[in-house]
Amino acid sequence: MEEQNIRMAIDRHWIASAAGDQVAEHEIYHDDAVCEYPQSGEVIHGRHNLQALRSHHPGRPSGFVVRRITGEGNLWVTEYVIDYAGKRAHTVSIMEFRNGKVSHETQYFADPFDAPAWRAQWVERGT
Repeated sequence: MEEQNIRMAIDRHWIASAAGDQVAEHEIYHDDAVCEYPQSGEVIHGRHNLQALRSHHPGRPSGFVVRRITGEGNLWVTEYVIDYAGKRAHTVSIMEFRNGKVSHETQYFADPFDAPAWRAQWVERGT
């Protein structure tokens, strides 16, 4: 039952995030949650700071698509694509839960790149 509640909370979180609903988006976090952005080296302490940071983003996303959510117990991973003014960022969010809310999240952001021609014979092109 707890996993079902967590999955519903994650779904609500991403729907709110895509809609730009800052309040609903951050209901999933504990007050003392920690969010890490390893690529920039930033660590955000507390739900309030995380919401403030995201609320002041100068280039708000113009599109948002969840590709996959998977997890069990207290560890859940979401793969999604954010569109920032025509530039896509492939993103992975790793959420660790404590008592039904996120206590720690790590987010990775990656820009798309052109596939090299040398490996074309072994691959299929996806989206």
